[in-house]
Amino acid sequence: MDIFLEAIRSGWAALGDYLSAHVLTCLVPAFFIAGAIAVFISKGSILKYFGAKAKKWLSYSVASVSGAILAVCSCTILPLFASTRKRGAGLGPAIAFLFSGPAINILAIVYTARLLGYDLGIARALGAIMFAVVIGLIMALIWRKEEKALAANSDFSASVGGVEHPKPKFMSILFFLSLLGILVFGAAQMWIYAGISLAVLITILVIGYKKEEIKDWLKETGRLAWQIFPILLAGVFIAGIIQYFLPQQVVENWVGGNSLRSNLVASNFGALMYFSTLTEVPIVRALMDLGMGRGPTLALLLAGPSLSLPNMVVIGKVMGAKKTIVYVLLVVFMSTFVGMFYGNFFG
Repeated sequence: MDIFLEAIRSGWAALGDYLSAHVLTCLVPAFFIAGAIAVFISKGSILKYFGAKAKKWLSYSVASVSGAILAVCSCTILPLFASTRKRGAGLGPAIAFLFSGPAINILAIVYTARLLGYDLGIARALGAIMFAVVIGLIMALIWRKEEKALAANSDFSASVGGVEHPKPKFMSILFFLSLLGILVFGAAQMWIYAGISLAVLITILVIGYKKEEIKDWLKETGRLAWQIFPILLAGVFIAGIIQYFLPQQVVENWVGGNSLRSNLVASNFGALMYFSTLTEVPIVRALMDLGMGRGPTLALLLAGPSLSLPNMVVIGKVMGAKKTIVYVLLVVFMSTFVGMFYGNFFG
């Protein structure tokens, strides 16, 4: 009984540390940015570039970064992937979107950088973009004949959504820069600059935004927080319990250091497990505290958000078993390779 009480205390301690260190200066601004992206940037304007007839440099560029607007996990990305594929999206751009969607949303990148270090946050973002493009290109190359036939008959529709509140570019840029300033300067505890950014934001809202627009933004921010924050707190609590029960020696033996085995184990673990949005970060933090190497950490962060067993089943139904097997193998292989590279040169 005492063991379980100690495990619960460990979970509460992890939760307390997280709430005191990361919520106000990190997650709250990030939720507001994610809400603004969801409301003021049209998903349709992103998805229309995925067509099989679109220019490759444009379609892959858009697909590899468009996940930043979504804040989705490996399962909630699936309906968007299926719908874009059904409307005629090329296999390569659709795969790039499928991988990058859960991997580079703004909340995940900010949270990773804040909790695990800015080097891992940047490496995760760059790795996710690179993976998305490379895996998409390889998949399109393997099935190029099929894609040519699709391109000849495709009629990709951009009617996936529209811009709810279009704004002049300069105003949108200032709006998002002020939000980003609050996040960056707040996280760095540079309160004067954070206050200036807040003042700029308030001025822009008063001058250029209607009450209905602000209400929609706040509503979307609240929806995202309600959807993600409770799950995130549960993940932090569970990570604290895992840290109590999991022997440090086991972690060091299997995912410590930067060996091929350590990175391969981390990649496969990430690919098989299901992580709700952001919950992989506190779990990885707990594993790092127990001795997990920085290379395997990056490997898990790259493979984990974009794959899971439920995710694989649905992908198989959308594009067939062969494509799914190749996709999964590419993710695991590249995660292992990039993890070893990062661990050797930057870990």
